[in-house]
This record gives sequence, C-alpha cells and structure tokens, in this order.
Amino acid sequence: LTGSSHFSPLHLRLGGVVSLTGLTRLFKIKAVTPSLCFSLQYKQPSILQGRTDVVTVTPWLAPVVWEGTFNPVLLDSIYRPRNITVAATVFAVGKYDVTFLKDFLETSEQHFFVGFKVHVYVFTDGAKQVPQVKMAAGRQLTVRSVPSSRRWQEISARRMEMIQTLIEELRNSTDYIFCLDVDSKFHGHWGVESLGSLVAVIHPGYYRDDRSRFPYERRPTSRAYVAPGEGDFYYCGGAFGGRLQEVHLLAKTCRANFEADAKDGIEAAWQEESHLNRYMWTNKPSKVLSPEYLWQDFKSRSPEVHIVRFSGVIKNYAEVRPNV
Repeated sequence: LTGSSHFSPLHLRLGGVVSLTGLTRLFKIKAVTPSLCFSLQYKQPSILQGRTDVVTVTPWLAPVVWEGTFNPVLLDSIYRPRNITVAATVFAVGKYDVTFLKDFLETSEQHFFVGFKVHVYVFTDGAKQVPQVKMAAGRQLTVRSVPSSRRWQEISARRMEMIQTLIEELRNSTDYIFCLDVDSKFHGHWGVESLGSLVAVIHPGYYRDDRSRFPYERRPTSRAYVAPGEGDFYYCGGAFGGRLQEVHLLAKTCRANFEADAKDGIEAAWQEESHLNRYMWTNKPSKVLSPEYLWQDFKSRSPEVHIVRFSGVIKNYAEVRPNV
C-alpha cells in the first residue's frame, strides 16, 4: 500500500478466495503456518455501479472518500496484517480543556481505528484535569504539558510546531498520524479507508461554494496567499493527516511560513488553516476525505452526506476562546 494511489489490488487469488501466501508476499508479512486457511468473501465490486451523486476522484486522481465508496471489512483485512500504528494529536489548551476532551476521547475509543494500535497525544495546560478514559488493548494515551496562551490564535499557531517536534520523536514507532480538533466528537466509523501519504478533509461549510467564496488568505504579502482563480477545495484545519514524513513536511513548512509572516507583522486570516490550505494547493493531497469526516453539529445533514463520522460540537466561542 505505497505509492500515489495507496491501494494494492488483491490480484493473487485462488478460486475467489484471497491467497494468504499472496498477502504475505504483497505486504512482506512474516509467513504463517501453511495449514491455516484464510478466506474472505464480499460482494463483487463493480466499475459500472456506485455513487453517482458525488465526485469520488479529484482531477489529480486522488480518491475522495464517501460512504458507499469502500468496503471496510475488506480494507481491514488488508491493513491488519501490516500491524500499523496510528497516532492522533489533540490540543486542549486554555478554555479548550476538559470541556470537550472527555467526549473526544470516549467517542474515539468507539469509532477511531477500532481494532488497530492507536496512540493519542493530548497537549494541554491542564494535565491534572485530563479525564480518565478506559482504553482498549493496543491503544494508549499520553499527556504532554504545554504553556497556556491568552489568544486562541497563538494556540492555533503553535500546533504546527508541536506536531513537527512530535513526529521527529515518532519516526521509528508510528506509521500514520492524524491531527484533530478537541472540540469535536466521533459519531461513526473512521478507519483505514482514510489512510494515505497526505490526507486532507474538505470543510463542510464551503464544499458547495465557488472557490471565489473560500476564506483563503487573500493578501499577497502573506506566505499563505492564494490568488483569485486558484485553489481546489477549502480544507479543514481541524482534521488532516497522513504518513509521518509527509505530515512532518507540511507542519515544518506551515510553521516556517507562519513565523516568517509574524516577523513581517502579518497574521493569516485563519492562522494555521490558511497556511494549510496554501500548502495543499501547491502540494496536492493523495487522499481527500469528504465532509463526513468533519461535519458541524449546528448544520443539518445534506442529502449526499449519508453518515457523519466526526463533527464539531456546538459551542459558545465567547466561553471557550480566551480573546473572544
């Protein structure tokens, strides 16, 4: 499962049954006892039938993941032998602390990469207040103390620096990482269908709009600038991820550009989200997740959104943002 498509077809088959020997060769898995029989049956796929109400591939041939475009059982069978580890970062700083963290952690146990090794890293200025949540076998939680801040914009800006530093520590122990907003909760399955080298999530507030209405940074003096007539989609700053090497490069670049802007007295319109969108414009994501992967609780579900997997909760910004 490497390369730009992030999908290796199960072309080694024996009479409709996937060959275990083929799987071990394909994914370089340690050989198992020959007498064991591996069988997987599922509905025959079709290239003539499927979702017709949404686009499922970008112009640069990256998959756009919607409900009904993948088989979770089949995907789990492909990835489980690889024994992958997925990291997730979440920042609970200032008023964004335990108010949302408990729901985030509890629902992630129910829906986020269930059955896989997951390591959640909580960055917080209130370590003693982090709730105790029972984690399943193979899943763990690490709390890291960080300074508080008077401005939520500064909290947002520092995330890229901390993500970059964390990845430099995890390179030999983790395969993928997702960076998620704490003021959100899981409602449905989020699994290996979301994996790719560089993964972006389409913002639920703008996916029906013309790009002229996207809230890109429009000042040419900023390193986050996206010119009129440019840009593909508007991506969420509250959910992105991929392979460690790719996310490290994203975080390092966005951090450097943010700091360079700051020296010039510029703060991009939506801080890290603006810089992320600029990065994704010039470095196309290899997989795009539909708005199912970060909806907004205050929005009614659109007809094409068959399931909400992860969603931002309703909140009073005056209560949770220190300078609002």
